[in-house]
Amino acid sequence: MMRIDIISAVPEIFESPLNASIIRRAQNKGKVEIKVHNLRDYVHDKHRQIDDKPFGGGPGMILKPEPFFECIEKLMQERKYNNVIFTTPKGKIFSQKTANKLSLAENILLIAGHYKEIDDRVREKFATDEISIGNFVLTGGEIPSLLIVDAVVRLIPGVLNDSESALNDSFQDGDILEAPHYTRPAELKGMKVPEVLLSGNEKEIKKWKEIQSKKITEKWRNLNTIGENND
Repeated sequence: MMRIDIISAVPEIFESPLNASIIRRAQNKGKVEIKVHNLRDYVHDKHRQIDDKPFGGGPGMILKPEPFFECIEKLMQERKYNNVIFTTPKGKIFSQKTANKLSLAENILLIAGHYKEIDDRVREKFATDEISIGNFVLTGGEIPSLLIVDAVVRLIPGVLNDSESALNDSFQDGDILEAPHYTRPAELKGMKVPEVLLSGNEKEIKKWKEIQSKKITEKWRNLNTIGENND
């Protein structure tokens, strides 16, 4: 069973997503154990202060290193982690390839930053991987951590009901996007499902899907901003 630990200054963000849909099913099946650790549980002053002003000046507040060190060192005494991931806009862009690799791990530790930044000594001391979900900035690392958990957990064998679903996802074949999908009814308000999908001809269906995948990839991966039209 995979074990995922997450350290966060705002653990309540994780409550609903980790207890719904496929992630909940994976935990109920005993495929993964996910534990969220409240950073404030590892501070010992009466105000439970987890942040402070940055040395050298500048706007924003920095998460203090001591609670991270205490929490991470405690967890590392209990188990060995294959990956200690720091979610940061400065990290390597997350990809399906990375998700596939992480799905083979036994223990993963996610460090979610918040506010302006996290004291860099935490990254320097513990992080084996630094991951970004894109070239934009969020309030904290909680949402990126959830995204990584979701992408990884669904790849664990036995989590999805259809064992081939994950293998046929977009990006499993390089950077190619999936072809369009349709279900019943075959016609809705004048909009018809492509006839080839109704033909039963597996060879032609496969060919059609390959062509559509290439068209969609060329269209949407050549756009730089929302609102552009590639027609």
